[in-house]
Amino acid sequence: MGAYVVRRLLLIIPTLLAIITLNFFIIQAAPGGPVDQAIANMLGMGGASLTRVSGSVGDSDAGGIAQQKQGSRGSRGLDPEVIAEIEQQFGFDKPLLQRYFIMLGEYLSFDFGTSLFKANSVLGLIVERLPVSISLGLWSTLIIYFVSIPLGIRKAIKHHEPFDVWTSWAVVIGNAIPGFLFAILLIIVFSGGSYLDWFPLRGLVSSNFSELTWYQKIADYFWHLTLPILALVVGGFATLTMLTKNSFLDEINKQYVITARAKGAGEARVLYKHVFRNAMLIIIAGFPATFISMFFTGSLLIEVIFSLEGLGLLGFESILQRDYPVMFGTLYIFSLLGLLIGIVSDLAYTWVDPRIDFESR
Repeated sequence: MGAYVVRRLLLIIPTLLAIITLNFFIIQAAPGGPVDQAIANMLGMGGASLTRVSGSVGDSDAGGIAQQKQGSRGSRGLDPEVIAEIEQQFGFDKPLLQRYFIMLGEYLSFDFGTSLFKANSVLGLIVERLPVSISLGLWSTLIIYFVSIPLGIRKAIKHHEPFDVWTSWAVVIGNAIPGFLFAILLIIVFSGGSYLDWFPLRGLVSSNFSELTWYQKIADYFWHLTLPILALVVGGFATLTMLTKNSFLDEINKQYVITARAKGAGEARVLYKHVFRNAMLIIIAGFPATFISMFFTGSLLIEVIFSLEGLGLLGFESILQRDYPVMFGTLYIFSLLGLLIGIVSDLAYTWVDPRIDFESR
């Protein structure tokens, strides 16, 4: 198994290279880069003097420079020297391939550069926003899995019985409610809207967090997280619950289960000794995608509604602003974590079913 893990770790390198390369050159073809925005802002200010948005050199848009030098709509009325200064400021004065290889060299040392618009390093922004994303993604994923898997198993055992029917209705209704709409409802009812004022509306912790005792800090932390996590998990149970139920139903009807029962094995032993390890394989296979989705992208609207500055909101803002260093930096981190979690998922296969041997394959 050790050799398999080493091979998978080595495979991360060309995979990351392909992801970064593909996205880098695709983005170069997209109009409206940072230089375009800087020029548009200057024209909106009546052609005022150049304002330094950032003192660093970031990743850039190849198509933007060529269009600007040819007299694009954003650069009309500006002196060519001013445009050249803006291009140099953002690093657009270098050839495309040179910028690409500079970026790769920096990424090897986890140097993601500096944000073009936030006056902070990309790594600093990621570290600053990471606690929010970890809090929302980790607790939401754990709650969903710890509720959905036992619930799905129970529904498989009680198939077509009243418990299965009413829980199916509850799961379907929960799945039909959009998370952002449920979040607004929670705010109206429990966060000083029209009814109760039990929970805070913004932030991960209170302003006096540093003055609290350790147990008060824990209580304050979960007090702020209660509503955002409820909004995230309300629609997350349906898919995993039904997947667990159908997977167990499929295994329960197989011949080896009938044979185990015929040999006198108890129902609990049949279910958790024989059925569990086979039924859980498909659930474990979907864990990386579920975790990454919940960890980074699934919480974007929740972060906006509850004024939580996480990685999802950071990535969205960087796309709107064409902040390429932040875009590529978050893409790199997301991809790396996804690949590492995929390896952990494979290791979980062998834990659930020791008969699986990736080494021999």
